Amino acid sequence: MNKWVFFALLISFGLSALLGPVMIPFLHRIKFGQTIREDGPKSHLQKNGTPTMGGVIFLVPLIITSLLYMRQYPLIVPILLMTVGFALIGFVDDFVKVVLKRSMGLTALQKMALEVVVCAGFVLYMIKSDAVDLQMYLPFSGGKLLDLGLFAFAVLVLAVLGTVNGANFTDGLDGLSSSVTAVIAVFFTVVSLYLNSGIAPITLAMLGGLLGFLLYNVYPAKVFMGDTGSLALGGFVVSCAYMTRTPLFLILVAFIYLAEVLSVILQVSYFKITKGKRIFKMAPIHHHFELCGWSETRVVAVFTIVTVLLCTLAFIGL
Repeated sequence: MNKWVFFALLISFGLSALLGPVMIPFLHRIKFGQTIREDGPKSHLQKNGTPTMGGVIFLVPLIITSLLYMRQYPLIVPILLMTVGFALIGFVDDFVKVVLKRSMGLTALQKMALEVVVCAGFVLYMIKSDAVDLQMYLPFSGGKLLDLGLFAFAVLVLAVLGTVNGANFTDGLDGLSSSVTAVIAVFFTVVSLYLNSGIAPITLAMLGGLLGFLLYNVYPAKVFMGDTGSLALGGFVVSCAYMTRTPLFLILVAFIYLAEVLSVILQVSYFKITKGKRIFKMAPIHHHFELCGWSETRVVAVFTIVTVLLCTLAFIGL
């Protein structure tokens, strides 16, 4: 094992920690403040105007650190491109929210169309790449690989869109998405080293960047990552899964993402079917727990602990 790879964490953390005090006042100065949904929890209204688009605080260190390791670890390139590709979509979404004062940003159709474009690029890479294929490890099978044939492409698209949008919905409380994804980054670092897949520099860089970002994103947050950050995290997680042949493990590893997106789908569907009734007090599900009396910090702590436990279970099943 190349111990020098762990410097990626330290470099990225240092850059992220230093970038925070520069970016936050800058975002204040250009008035890139979050517009809080009026139909959300009333306690969140006080966050109106908090700088958003803060995902650049961990994305810039991620990019810089990855470039340092790219020549020796070429398999980090598709992960970097997926992360940056979805970050750009998030940037456009944040820009619409801030400039046009539309709290919901891009329409669902606009966002989905852009996500499909980035996803298509990743599909093409997976088709043409000789370094990795679409076979995937079966959980708890003793290392057996599953080949879905042509169905693998449909699964890939579903996994990408589900993970990216799940990450997006998870970003609703101070430090929630950052904490959950930091744990997932640790998981993929361990898996990369265990399987010798060659992506550890970027997983460590993401971990370092998120830890630096958390210095400013924990409750009460001084900055939000915005869709610039949350969509990037989804792209990062799903591409790491495919580069390590572990997309089937996302059900465990990214369970919080899955729970968040499913809670929204169930809530909207049930509301339409019953013409006004709800399953949860509010969706995504982290708001449900808030309205049940949980503090933001408790929700973040519990969701992070659940992720730690499920990532441990997933590694056991590798």
